Amino acid sequence: MVVTRIAPSPTGDPHVGTAYIAIFNYVWAKKNGGRFIVRIEDTDRARYVPGAEERILAALKWLGIPYDEGPDIGGPHGPYRQSERLPLYRTYAEELLRRGFAYRAFETPEELERIRKEKGGYDGRARNIPPEEAEERARRGEPHVIRLKVPRPGVTEVRDELRGVVAYDNAEIPDVVLLKSDGYPTYHLANVVDDHLMGVTDVIRAEEWLVSTPIHVLLYRAFGWEVPKFYHMPLLRNPDKTKISKRKSHTSLDWYRAEGFLPEALRNYLSLMGFSMPDGREIFTLEEMMAAFTWERVSLGGPVFDLEKLRWMNGKYIREVLPLEEVAERVKPFLQARGFSWPDERYLLRAVELMRPRFDTLKELPEKAPYLFTEDYPFSEKARAKLEEGKGLLVELLPRLRAQEDWREEALEALLRGFAGEKGLKLAQVAQPLRAALTGSLETPGLFEILALLGRARVLARLERALGL
Repeated sequence: MVVTRIAPSPTGDPHVGTAYIAIFNYVWAKKNGGRFIVRIEDTDRARYVPGAEERILAALKWLGIPYDEGPDIGGPHGPYRQSERLPLYRTYAEELLRRGFAYRAFETPEELERIRKEKGGYDGRARNIPPEEAEERARRGEPHVIRLKVPRPGVTEVRDELRGVVAYDNAEIPDVVLLKSDGYPTYHLANVVDDHLMGVTDVIRAEEWLVSTPIHVLLYRAFGWEVPKFYHMPLLRNPDKTKISKRKSHTSLDWYRAEGFLPEALRNYLSLMGFSMPDGREIFTLEEMMAAFTWERVSLGGPVFDLEKLRWMNGKYIREVLPLEEVAERVKPFLQARGFSWPDERYLLRAVELMRPRFDTLKELPEKAPYLFTEDYPFSEKARAKLEEGKGLLVELLPRLRAQEDWREEALEALLRGFAGEKGLKLAQVAQPLRAALTGSLETPGLFEILALLGRARVLARLERALGL
């Protein structure tokens, strides 16, 4: 069975890169009838952020990327948490000591700093401590770490399923710390132990972890375990081709949710960051991606995360993919957050229908059309100028509107066209001042549709208020 995983650290906002990698792990596992699990790597207590785990899981749920739960070894059901598995890591670190693949190192932080300055990195000097002496010092409670004993000389080969075999000179592989003096494992030990115990068969992660993979391969061999398949996905890039970062791009999944991006659109866009459909189409579901997915269709070029392209795709989903009723339902929280209201569901549906060609995110609807949901709508400078310019016409138009009983779009259009014709004016010369009075803007859907939607009472009240009557 194919088993994949993602292993985010709860050190901040849920990252868009986590979602990107999660999609490929999920698709590959489910395409093969396998399992996709989530493991929270929370052993870096200095960087741990309370609440970050909950936000990561909430973001995955919002995106529609479900993970499988299952019994952990000696712990609860998934998602797995490394902080709940500390005794396991010590047991396996001590096994490496017994097998001669690791050693205890007793340098103080000050000594390590001096070694780094003099040697450019740790030089493995604790390898020379006789094992009996190291064990005695450990029994006496002397602070120490456990380090990997990299075989030297030698070469470690890593097979990446996307890149082929990559060879690393063992002289360039450091004797990394496996277990810290506080009893917490480092990423390298916990990662390998957990992947093995959780039955992970395919490790799909970002290419930045490729340089760590020879360390992981050495650990698998030291334990005598089967090495999983590795797939190192290309990193997401800023528009300037640098690695995506919050200094240059929005990386928090919470930001995209708050801005009104649809999870389906974001998921679709992230899928395009490393994959292309055989027929070249850009709009597709997760199920369609799963059906068409092969690793041959994954590109290693650095995919550029373009916010404007994502906005375009989000707009396509709003206008062409989701039913009108679904868009209306999803926009409600954004309207309510502004304190806006509407008389009934029919009104909301028509308002969304009118505005749908004009907004690309859910948040933009209340921003672009407050006049449809409140009487306290702002006026742009251009709208104020147009209102002042056409006040005289509107004063003459007002009695006609008061007398108008038929408030359907066609009847209102006939009224305004007739009035403009009597005055020898173009329709726009009448419509624009009226639009400004009723909406505070000159950029809106069709005026006749707005008049019909707002209704006779609201139109007359707004017009009277705008004219100071």
